[in-house]
Amino acid sequence: MQRQRGSVILIVLWTSIVLTVLVTVMAGKVQLSARTAMHNRQAVEDLAAVAEAMTFAEMELILELFPQPIDYLPPTDDLGNVREPDYRFNGQPLTLHYPTGEDMVVRIYDHAGKINLNRIDDRGMMLLIQHRLGPDADPRQVEQLLDAWRDWRDLNDLASPNGADTDYYESLDPPYTPRNFNEMDTVEELRLIRGFDELFKDVNLEAVFTIYGSNETVNLNLATREAMRLLPGLNDELIEQIIAYRQTRDFNNRNDVGALVPLENFVELSNWIGNNTSSYFSVYAYPKAQGSSVVQEDAQEDDDMEAEPDPVKEAYMEILEVRIEGARARVYQVNPYGRLPDTSPPQVEE
Repeated sequence: MQRQRGSVILIVLWTSIVLTVLVTVMAGKVQLSARTAMHNRQAVEDLAAVAEAMTFAEMELILELFPQPIDYLPPTDDLGNVREPDYRFNGQPLTLHYPTGEDMVVRIYDHAGKINLNRIDDRGMMLLIQHRLGPDADPRQVEQLLDAWRDWRDLNDLASPNGADTDYYESLDPPYTPRNFNEMDTVEELRLIRGFDELFKDVNLEAVFTIYGSNETVNLNLATREAMRLLPGLNDELIEQIIAYRQTRDFNNRNDVGALVPLENFVELSNWIGNNTSSYFSVYAYPKAQGSSVVQEDAQEDDDMEAEPDPVKEAYMEILEVRIEGARARVYQVNPYGRLPDTSPPQVEE
């Protein structure tokens, strides 16, 4: 009898253990399914919100081509000077005419704030290379990189003395052929040129360069921080001052820039800057990060609100061309994981 009782107790215990394990496993699966459903729902809602924001951003750009209403009052700075509305497309978080949800952030970058790879000449590229390498740049390295750049864009397969052309690129693993044309198809193509991937290591090329439009200069009212870091004559301190300046005023001409940039720097910078805008834009839309306090454009002049770094580094991105009044934009590129340019507020000592 005692053995039978002991056997019964063991069977009951094992059964309890097995049932407990089964219940735990089932509960875990139910919890996982619930979390998956919740995340899928959130993803669908975010996708719909991003699509809506992109449509409203496109409308914002189209509206700029229409005449302003009779009662329109242009924005002014603290000196009463009229500010150019198009200059707000410099990556600041926007408040749109067709407002998006409170948790959505929209940033628009006019490509006039980037360096145009298809409009830069050999001398300009040489100056960019020298500025990127720094004051101690080896002239031989500069010449090698410049020759590789020339060979990539010329119309033949003959390599320059210090360059690289078809034979070199086809010897690589995997092999590929050079462009051999004077216009590039993508910004990232720059990394395929011998030595340029290392030259621009850790650089967000999409934030620095463009291949669209005909602008040969960079508008400092619109320039990204990354693009300004490559411009001869500018250093980090001057770049932060420029970003801080344009939050409240516009650079209307070279004299405005010269008043902020020392003469020796301005001599190097002068040929690179202009006041043109373009019809090409990189538009980013994304849900605001939890706990983030991104300051919208209409609140940036409020002394009680302090802009903080945006923790979001990737966002849905489209490159649009908006040229004709009343017509939809032409889409050139879509990237669900576009890398945002540097959106940090200016770091300027009081």
